Formats: sequence, structure tokens, C-alpha cells
Amino acid sequence: MDKKLVVGIIIVVCILVLAIAIAVPVVRKTRGQGAQASLQQAKKWMSQTPLIDGHNDLPWRLKQHEDNKLKSLDLNQRPSWEITHTDIPRLRQGRVGAQFWAAYTDCFTQYKDSLRHVLDQIDVIKRICQMYPETFEIVTSTNGIEEAFQNGKIGSLIGVEGGHNIDSHLGVLRMLYDLGVRYMTVTHSCNTPWADNWHVDEPGGTPEFDGLTDFGVRVVKEMNRLGMLVDLSHVSKGLMEDVLAIPNVAPVIFSHTSAFALCNHYRNVQDDVLLKVKKNKGVVMVNFYTKYINCPPANITADVNYANLTQVADHIEHIRDVCGIDCVGIGGDYDGVETVPEGLEDVSKYPDLIAHLIDRGWGNTDIKKLIGDNLLRVFRDVEQVRDKMKNTLPDETTISRQLQQESSNVCRSKVFLGY
Repeated sequence: MDKKLVVGIIIVVCILVLAIAIAVPVVRKTRGQGAQASLQQAKKWMSQTPLIDGHNDLPWRLKQHEDNKLKSLDLNQRPSWEITHTDIPRLRQGRVGAQFWAAYTDCFTQYKDSLRHVLDQIDVIKRICQMYPETFEIVTSTNGIEEAFQNGKIGSLIGVEGGHNIDSHLGVLRMLYDLGVRYMTVTHSCNTPWADNWHVDEPGGTPEFDGLTDFGVRVVKEMNRLGMLVDLSHVSKGLMEDVLAIPNVAPVIFSHTSAFALCNHYRNVQDDVLLKVKKNKGVVMVNFYTKYINCPPANITADVNYANLTQVADHIEHIRDVCGIDCVGIGGDYDGVETVPEGLEDVSKYPDLIAHLIDRGWGNTDIKKLIGDNLLRVFRDVEQVRDKMKNTLPDETTISRQLQQESSNVCRSKVFLGY
């Protein structure tokens, strides 16, 4: 081979190597600058519109680990529990603007002392806000959420998780509203005497009521009259459809539910129901639990204990694509689950999710709808339904005492002579 040709080849190779060596750091720097710019943009938009998360189970962790004794820990520091997603520094880092705190009681309390336990959980939520008034403020309205946000506080709302907590009594529902409860999840992972939960949809499951009973419909209508959001997380598909078929029903929420089309778990919402939610003008707030994010058909690994931030964004975009941009929100379920996605390890990570969506092309208006404006719109609509029904008297219907769950309940005492 000609020596001049060899020298020329060597020179060209050296130039290419040098060019690559220069270009790679530049590309990395540019990408890094882009990611940082998206994160800064996310934080800016989150300073303008409150990020309203639909479901956080910190009160349940306090019940489990501290027996609700707030003096035994400092929420300005990271709790020492094995699983911990929430404390004040991480909430601030995550730019959380308002939070629905779950007043959750286990299904085994049904027909026994569920009411006592749910009152304990409402009490501890209120005491958190009293103990840390510079951070939290109990709010019960859309105006309250916005005012707390303007004052630099995390608007704290109460959501009762599970219809078993009203003990099948509309008077209890009304008293919970008076205590500040602003949503109730119609069931948790058990049936009530008037509603089916999601387990009945699993292979081998059998619906008990095919959704809602007549009394269950009355529960939903009374929630509308009060101005309490109807939460359809945890319920059966038949119940979702029954609620959405009630004439003139107020917009509903799914406080912590993801997309069934991407992860075929029966806690998730299916596309045909999403279309009905769109018509209802409700909102589906995406859950971060790995088992509801990373399962077939769109799983990236066989390990249901693993998921990542990108998959959560996929669920958000799927609900947006089927139900519309006005239909999607965020309900992380932090401290209510054991495993959360890589990149969304705790409540401090919300800005990273928003930055990722910005990188996907999401703009100002759509981001603000996702993080809070959609929930605020639904809540305002529910408040308007309440105002229109202000002359409607409370429903005095009682559930039949002839039901097996009632007639066999030794915890019941009978006062009314008509029984």
C-alpha cells in the first residue's frame, strides 16, 4: 500500500477520533442542560398552580408505627420506618401544593368498630395540621385549596377510604362531611352490604350486587347533595358503570388508579369506562404503585415490584389520549404501598415526573391541568351541584335490617321499635 495513502488514512482516523472526543461531552452537556431546563420549568409551573395529589396514606403509617402519637416523631425529619415516602422536607422539595390525606381503616373493621377507627384517622390528620401550622392547613373547598397555596401552605383535605366506614348509614356519611371529609372511596378491597369492590372482577370472582344496590345509589346521591366527591378507586367495573349511569350524577374522581390497557390489573380503569368518565367530566388520578404500573401487556420486566418513572408517564398519557387532557391527574398512593417506581421514590420526586412530561412535549396549560386544574374543576362542579341541591332534604332511608349482614350482626343494638 502506498505510504502516502496510509498516512492519509491515519490522519483521517485521528481527526474522526478527535471530533468524537469533542462531540460526546458537548452532546452530554447539551442533554444535561436540557434536562435541567425542563426541571426548572417544571418547578416554575408548579409554583403557579398547586400540585394536588389525590391520595397519601401517611396517616395510616402513623397509626401502624406510632399509634397516632404525634409527639413520638418529628415530621420535619425523615421517619425511621422501613417504608417511608412522606415528611415535610420531602413534601416541600416535591412542590406539593395540596394533598388529600387518606382516612383509611382496614376491611376487617367492617361490622365492628370501623367508625371509631375512621374518626381516629380524621383526628390525626387534623392534629398534624395543628402541630405544623406553618406547613399544613385543613381545607374543605376549592377556594380553601387556592388560598392555602397562595399563603405557602399545603392545603390538607380528608378522604375516607372505603364505604364500610359509614356503617351503611347515611347519617354517618353526613357527619363525616361535617367533620371535613371531602371524598369517600365507595369501597375499599371488600364489598359493603350495598356495593361491589374490584376483587369481584378477578378471574373466579363473583359479583354480589353487579355493582351498586338501590341503597348504594342513595349513598352516591347523598354525597352529591352534600358536595362530597365520589371516588371510584377500588370499586368493581360494574359499580363504576352504575355510578356513571346515574342521571345527572356529579363528576367523579378516581383518587389513585392507573390504566388497565397498559397494566391488566383489576384495580385499574378500563378504556370503555374512561370514555364514560370523559362524558361525566371526571378525573382519573394516576397511581404509582408498581403492581398497577408494570404488568402485562406493557410491562418492561416480569418483576411486579419494579417500575420506572417513564412507565408512569405512559399511564398518564394513555388516560389523556383516551379520556382527554381534562380527565387526568396524579394520585401517587405514597405510604400506602410497599413498592414505588424508580425515579419516583417518594413525594420529593414530583418535579422529575413533570420535567419528563415537558421533555415529551407537554406545554404549560396541559401540565397545569394535570397537576391541579383538572381536580379543581371537578371539585368546583361538585360544589355547584351541592349548591343547586341546597333545598333537597337529607335522605332518611335506612338499609334493610333483614339483610344477612345486619340480621346476624351481634354488634347491633336495636332502639327503633319498628324493627
